[in-house]
Amino acid sequence: MSEAMLSLRGVTAYYGAIAALKGVDIEVPAGEIVTLIGANGAGKSTLMMTIFGAPRARDGSILFDGRDITHLPTYEIARLKIAQSPEGRRIFPRMTVLENLQMGAAVTQFAHFDEDLRRVFDIFPRLKDRASQRGGTLSGGEQQMLAIARALMSRPRLLLLDEPSLGLAPLIAKQIFSVVGELNRNEGLTVFLVEQNAYHALKLAHRGYVMVNGQITMSGGGLELLERPEVRAAYLEGGR
Repeated sequence: MSEAMLSLRGVTAYYGAIAALKGVDIEVPAGEIVTLIGANGAGKSTLMMTIFGAPRARDGSILFDGRDITHLPTYEIARLKIAQSPEGRRIFPRMTVLENLQMGAAVTQFAHFDEDLRRVFDIFPRLKDRASQRGGTLSGGEQQMLAIARALMSRPRLLLLDEPSLGLAPLIAKQIFSVVGELNRNEGLTVFLVEQNAYHALKLAHRGYVMVNGQITMSGGGLELLERPEVRAAYLEGGR
C-alpha cells in the first residue's frame, strides 16, 4: 500500500450533544481512489465537512501528508491542495460557468489559469459550450461537472467528492465516475469519494470503507467489499 496522504485517527464530531462521528479511522493512500459508502444519514457528509473543519473534530486527529490539520482554518486547509466537490454541488447559481471556475482558481491566485481552464474544458467539453451561461440554468449533470471542474481549478493533490451521482440520470452518473477514474489513472490524482451508489463506487475504488451510524464497520479492497454478502444485501439493489 502507498503511503497515506490523508489519515483520520479516532475522529469524533458532534452536532450539539449528538455524536455524528464516533472514533473514525480511515487511510487514503497517495494515488488511490478510496470510497466511503453507507446509508443516508450514516455520517458520510459530516466526515467530509469535518476534514475541512466544519464541524471541528472534537477528538482524534486528521493528518495530511503527515501534518496535523485537525485545527487549521478551512482556508489554510484549501491552500494545502485539498479541494472538495460538496454534496448538492453548491455552485454559484448567479455566476456564469467561467466565473465559477475563476472562484476555484482563486486558491492558486490564478497561476496557470488559462492552462487549467483548457484542461477542465477538455475534461468537460459541455462546460466550454456554456462558459457564459449562469450556473443556475445548467442541468443537474452539468452543475455536477461544474462543481468538479471548479475543484480541479485549484490544482488539488487530494480531491474530496461528496455524492457526485446524487440526483443524476444513470448515464450521466456513469460519465462522472468515468471522469474520476481517468483523473486517477492519467494524472495520479488521489480521490476520497463518498457515495450512496455502492456498486459503481466500489467498482471504481482501490479500497473502501462502510459507515453505519457514524462508525466504520467494514473495510477492504473495493472489489472485495463489493463481493461481501452483507454489503450486497445492504447496499446493492436486490442484493446483487
